[in-house]
Amino acid sequence: MDAFDAISQRRSVKAFDPDHRFTVAEETRLLEAAIQSPTSFNMQNWRFVIVRDPALRKQIRAAAVDQAQVTDASLLIVLTADLKAWKKSPERYWRNAAPEVQKLVTGWMGPFYEGKEQLQRDEAMRSCGIAGQTIMLAAKAMGYDSCPMIGFDAVKVAEIIHLPSDHVIGFMIAVGKAVKPAMPKGGQLALSEVVVQDRFA
Repeated sequence: MDAFDAISQRRSVKAFDPDHRFTVAEETRLLEAAIQSPTSFNMQNWRFVIVRDPALRKQIRAAAVDQAQVTDASLLIVLTADLKAWKKSPERYWRNAAPEVQKLVTGWMGPFYEGKEQLQRDEAMRSCGIAGQTIMLAAKAMGYDSCPMIGFDAVKVAEIIHLPSDHVIGFMIAVGKAVKPAMPKGGQLALSEVVVQDRFA
């Protein structure tokens, strides 16, 4: 599917075939697309929690105001990020670069993030957002649908998935085979309202 078609056709689907399963090859293809998403300093701070256990899915559904897509979708992905990825052996993010490039870039990371808790969280959310969009567009290109989700108790979900203390949840994505189309598009704002030329007045 053309990239522009995937962008325009991607919708938030709520009803999925509970009996559909991805093949290993399909799931791998989707996740390999996800890890192509850009991150600051190439630190790849996202961590994709694939929740397969039906019992855990039911617990998460209860923490997500009983939204059916949590249990019915082929894949439930909790997008999380490691807030401290910038200082966990950062040289591995540049292992294929020339030694001088590796040294230069990894030397920048510490001073850039050290002691800046809000920046670390902002970076985590940026990374999850970009990766999430990649997942949804890749799924659409593969003939599947998805639903990004923020309607859940993040504290409870963190407990269910045993989220490490230095990680944060961005959002969840349900991916699978739709059995009911999404609601009609509500309508997009005009470009004249959302595009600012040079600076705000």
